[in-house]
Amino acid sequence: MRQSRFSALLLALAFACPAAAQTRVAPPTAVENTPLAAPPGTATPAQNAQQAPTQSQGGQPAQAEPQPVQPPPALQSPVTPQPVQPAPAAPAEPQPVQPPPTLPSPQPAPPVQQQQTGTPDSNATLAGKKGDPSDVDEVQLTAKPVLLFAGQASWDQGFQKLGETIALLRAEADRAGLKVAGRPLSLFVETDDNGFKFEAMLPVDKPAATALANGVRNGQSPVGRALRFVHTAPYDDIDSTYETITAYLEAKNIVVKDAFLEEYVSDLKDAGDPNLEINVYVQPK
Repeated sequence: MRQSRFSALLLALAFACPAAAQTRVAPPTAVENTPLAAPPGTATPAQNAQQAPTQSQGGQPAQAEPQPVQPPPALQSPVTPQPVQPAPAAPAEPQPVQPPPTLPSPQPAPPVQQQQTGTPDSNATLAGKKGDPSDVDEVQLTAKPVLLFAGQASWDQGFQKLGETIALLRAEADRAGLKVAGRPLSLFVETDDNGFKFEAMLPVDKPAATALANGVRNGQSPVGRALRFVHTAPYDDIDSTYETITAYLEAKNIVVKDAFLEEYVSDLKDAGDPNLEINVYVQPK
């Protein structure tokens, strides 16, 4: 609208001033209108229409040059999101192989204390361990060198006679230079209503090398399997222990040798001592 009004004003001036018509004035350059871009995906008439005619030389409207038709922008296809690939893990460094734990070396068992040859135990028993008064245990007797004296006594004088005989054996061991190596023993080889016969023995470290006096001779203690019964009471009550032994053997149907062996763990000083301890050994046949 502004451009058409300006063209009409120029024509009016040209007819009013002929002298001035000889000098031509160049018309103003047509203003090009650039159409706005259409929204994506739609076609508008403005893109196909030509621009409005502009004023040509001589006052005639000039034909506007056709503008090229702008193709609509291509629709972009939706982008499909690609799964994110995890970054490749770095190869694990090889771990050093740990050696298996070293087990502590087993400690050797402490050595068993051996009895010194020069210092025998004067209180050692044939079984090598203390007995249980409330039970019977089976032991293995080991032979030992002994000083031996064979004697006999009545039942009334039995305890006194045994004590005197053991004292005799100790005195003979001292005279022969022998060392006592265990508790004194008595082997009862024969009994009757009047009394008993016995062999009193005193273990020593070695047999006597010289002649012995007072009826004492070298001998050896009994050896082999045996049942041990423990008497802990006055010597006058030892008959009750033998009754227990007899009942046990009959109940078990055990046949034994006729000889009974007494081992005096306590010294034979008092027949009425309630703590007198004696081991009684019987040997099955």
